[in-house]
Amino acid sequence: MGEPLGTDIELTLTGIAHGGFAVGRLDGRVVFVSDAIPGETVTARVTDDSKPSFWRADAIEVITPSPYRVPHVWAEAGIDRPIHARVGGADFGHIDLEHQRELKRDVLKDALARFGKLDEATIALLLDRVDALPGDDERNGLGWRTRVRLHVNEQGQVGPRARRSHDIIAVKSLPLATEGINRLAPLSDNYGMFGSVDVLSPSIGDPRLIVGEQKPTVIRERVGNREFQVDDNGFWQVHREAAVTLTAEVRDAIDPVHFDAAALNLDLYGGVGLFAVALADFGGPSTRVTSVESDERATEHAGENLSEWVGAFAETGTVEKWLRALDQRATPAERSRLAAGTVVLDPPRSGAGREVMASLGRLALAQIVYVACDPVALSRDIAFAREHGYHPTRLRALDLFPHTHHVETIVTFVKDGNPRG
Repeated sequence: MGEPLGTDIELTLTGIAHGGFAVGRLDGRVVFVSDAIPGETVTARVTDDSKPSFWRADAIEVITPSPYRVPHVWAEAGIDRPIHARVGGADFGHIDLEHQRELKRDVLKDALARFGKLDEATIALLLDRVDALPGDDERNGLGWRTRVRLHVNEQGQVGPRARRSHDIIAVKSLPLATEGINRLAPLSDNYGMFGSVDVLSPSIGDPRLIVGEQKPTVIRERVGNREFQVDDNGFWQVHREAAVTLTAEVRDAIDPVHFDAAALNLDLYGGVGLFAVALADFGGPSTRVTSVESDERATEHAGENLSEWVGAFAETGTVEKWLRALDQRATPAERSRLAAGTVVLDPPRSGAGREVMASLGRLALAQIVYVACDPVALSRDIAFAREHGYHPTRLRALDLFPHTHHVETIVTFVKDGNPRG
């Protein structure tokens, strides 16, 4: 094919890949196709031919539809619109909700095998399904986002961006967002400025706007019978049920056989201390836990949120450097207490990485509870953990981001040779 970029091609999709792409082949070349579903035959337009081994394309017409294809939940993202005019943020919105979870499970299984180097029997024991969060099936996976970032172009138009573009798309509503956000979002306004508008709907208080670079305001979020302070422009779990659900999942993921409240327990990438509180709640009033977070404001809030535990501390620092320093200075007595410890970590989408997993291996904590939002990054870190004597004993997959390709996973690792290991 002489000039593939912009060329329309017909192909049948046979699988699903990380990133939300259906996979097909054309003359032996792999093609990753957006807005398609495995099993479909589509016409797709090549949008990226920069790699010799594969192309990227966007479906523009469905020739043979999947039985799982549904009208897109966000009209402005539908296949009937020009590629450049499709809004981003709902790349699975054309797929039946339950089938979305089956595809996410397939992607996770593939990543665990290819990058985590786990065998088929182990994966089958760990991963059965991707579970919905409370209320999502009743809402068809809509109305879950409590935080939305809108953008303002040079003409003052407000809206979300087009997929893989900085262009602003005018939309009538935000179907993945909560009712409060939809009431407040300035979708029809002209701001006369260039920048961003954040819309958030906290669990305590009214929805609010953050326009441009406003000074942060402290808000409170409720999780069960506890309240957490957090900056309104700081990180908080975006799904309306995520903080409660993940708190429960982290507690369930801690193996009591390997837990010692008096050990040196760690919460890495700790944010405002959500999972440190879950760990401390699990262990009771005597629990010792140190939360490590690179953002100074978040660390300040974590200190407040953990104030009822006298053995809880919040420290500011990058996780890699903090662990390296701990490894260098730890006394034999501290290493003994670390060896009885539990670490919870919730790294960014890129994962913890080789250095962090190696540091944890050298410090030899009894168990690791890993909260992940990216299957490939998680699986690479599983492989690194296994190099240092850990193996996964429990895995839970959650559909924390309906109508997108993202999936949340909570994995427990136990040091080889431990009881029940």
